[in-house]
Amino acid sequence: MTRSIYRVIPVFALIFGFFGAAVFAQTAGVSNVPPAVQQVQDSIRKVLDDSGRNFHEGMVALKANRRSDSGAAFDRSVETFLMSTLDIQRDKSLQSCYSQLIETIYRIEFPNASQPPQIRSLSATCQWKWNDVDMKLADDVAAITKTLKPSASAVAVNGNTPAGAQAPTDAIIGFNEQGFEPSPRDELAKLELTPEEQEVESNPEAQQQYQYIQVAVSNRSLGFSFQVHPMIQQYINYYRGRGRSTMEIGLYRSGMFMRMARRIFREEGVPENVAWLGQVESTWKPTALSWAAASGLWQFIPGTGARYGLQRTAYVDERNSFDEATRASARYLKFLANRYGGNWELAMAAYNCGEGNVDRAIRRAGTSNFWAAYPYLPRETRNYVPNILATILIANNPGQYGFGHVRPAPPLLYDRIRVPGSTNLSILAQASDTSVQYLRYLNPHLRSNTTPPEPYVINVPPGKANEVVAVFKRIPASRINNSTLANSVTGETWQTIANRTGVGVGELMAANPGMKQPRGKVFVPVNANKINTISYTRPTNVPVTGSGIQVVKAQAGDTVAKLAARHGADPTEVAKYNGLLPNSVLGAGREIKIPGK
Repeated sequence: MTRSIYRVIPVFALIFGFFGAAVFAQTAGVSNVPPAVQQVQDSIRKVLDDSGRNFHEGMVALKANRRSDSGAAFDRSVETFLMSTLDIQRDKSLQSCYSQLIETIYRIEFPNASQPPQIRSLSATCQWKWNDVDMKLADDVAAITKTLKPSASAVAVNGNTPAGAQAPTDAIIGFNEQGFEPSPRDELAKLELTPEEQEVESNPEAQQQYQYIQVAVSNRSLGFSFQVHPMIQQYINYYRGRGRSTMEIGLYRSGMFMRMARRIFREEGVPENVAWLGQVESTWKPTALSWAAASGLWQFIPGTGARYGLQRTAYVDERNSFDEATRASARYLKFLANRYGGNWELAMAAYNCGEGNVDRAIRRAGTSNFWAAYPYLPRETRNYVPNILATILIANNPGQYGFGHVRPAPPLLYDRIRVPGSTNLSILAQASDTSVQYLRYLNPHLRSNTTPPEPYVINVPPGKANEVVAVFKRIPASRINNSTLANSVTGETWQTIANRTGVGVGELMAANPGMKQPRGKVFVPVNANKINTISYTRPTNVPVTGSGIQVVKAQAGDTVAKLAARHGADPTEVAKYNGLLPNSVLGAGREIKIPGK
C-alpha cells in the first residue's frame, strides 16, 4: 500500500506543477503558460463555446415555435460534451455546465411555473459570452415557459381530475410534438352508443353472442369472473360496426406487445386477459398521450407512474417504456383488485378514474358492485369497463365476432442489456449494427440520444446483446463516448483503417489493446482538437476531380450515407472519394469532400 502511495505522488506533483505554474504566471502577469496546460484550457473553452452556440440556436428555434429544430439543437448542445475527449466528471467547469445544461433543457421542455429555467444562470456557469441581445432572447424563452400554467397532473394522483378541467401543461411535452399520438381514451370519453348498437334482445345474432358471454363467465374460461351485462354485448355490436377499424388496428398491434404483457401479468399474479386493457388505453401505441397527460401503452399519469417506480427525469420518461411500464401496470391493477376484494370490474374502473371516484361511487351505491355503482361513476369510466370486457371477449374468439381475418403483428423482439451511464446511442447503434432511430424506437422512454448518467438497462435488437456487451467490455466506460466503431473486413490492416477513418495507426492500436490485427468491430478514437490537422488519404485508384468539389463538415451522429443524402449526393461515390465506406461513422466536424456531378 505504501509503495502505491509513493508512486502516485509524482503524478499529482506533475499535474500540480503544470497548473500551479499557470496560476503563478497569471498572477504575475506572465503569458507563457505551459503548452500542456494551454492545450487543456483551449479544449475546455472549445467545448463550452460549441455547447453555447448550439444552445443559442435552440433558443432561437424555440422562440420561432420550431420545436423539432429546437430539440435537435439542444441535443447537439449536450452531445458536444459527450463527443469531446475530455473527462467531464473531473473538470469542475465542465461538470457544472453539463449538469446545469441538462436541468435547464428539462425545465424548458417540461414547463413548470414554480421552477422556471434559469437560462441567465446557465450562461454564467458555462461562461458563455452573450451580449445584451442574447440575454434578451434568454429572457424571452424563459418568459414563454412562464406563460404556461403549472402541471395539473398532481390533482390526478388518484385519477380525480375535476370536471371541466383544462389540459395540464404536461400534455404539451417534448420538442417533437409529432412524436406523440392521440390516446383512444379521449375518444372513449365522448363515445355514445347508437340505438342499433344498444339493441340486444331483438337482434338474434347479438342475443346468441350474449348467451356465449354467459357461458364464458360461468366456466371462468377467461381466467377471471365478471358480471354479465347487456352493455358488454352493446360494445361488441359497436366494434362489429362503426368501431371495426379500431378493433382491427388494436388486434393487429397487440401482436407486438401481448406476449410480453401476458408474461409480466402472469409473473405479477394478474389474470393474463386483463392485459387487454392496454388495447383500450392506447391501441398498443407506446407514444399515446391523452389530454390529462396520461402517456404510454398503459396511460400512466405522472403521479401514479411515480407511485409504481416509473422514473420521469430529464433523461427518461418510463411511462413510455415497454417492460417497466407493463410491470407497473400489472402491479397497480393487482393493488386495485386487492382493494376491492378481487373485483376486477371495480379494479379496472379505478385504473381509469382513480380509487377516490370509485370509493365514492361505492358509498353512494351502498355495495361493492360495479353495475350498482355505475350511475355514480364518471362517464368515461362507465364506457371504459364494458369496453374492456368486450375487447377481451373478441380477442379470445375473433372468428366468432367477424375478426378472424386479422393476423396479429409479429412480436416486437429485443434484448435487454445494462450500459454505462451517459452512453451516447450513436456508439450503441454501431455496436449493435443498427441505427439511432431504431434504438429510439425500441426505447421510446429515452428523451434524448443519451442514456441516464447512471448505469441503465436499455433494449437493443434481438440477438445483439452478447455482441454489444463484448464490445463494451473492451473499452473503459470513460472512453466510450469519445470513440466510434468501424467494421473491419478480413485481410484489412490498421493502415487501411487509418486511411479511411483519418486516425493514426498508433492511436487505433492504443484504442484496441491486445488486437494485433483488426478484426470485427474496432474502436476509433474521436479527437475533435485534431480534426482540422488530419490529412485524409484518398485511395490511389480514385482520380482527383479538378473542379466542382464541395467540402462539408459532418454533424454528430453522421454516417457517410446520411451526410451524402443531406447534400443530394450518391453515398457510394462520396464514400469512395473519401476512402471510406457508406456506413462509416463520422466524427462531428470532420471535413468530407463531395465530388461534383
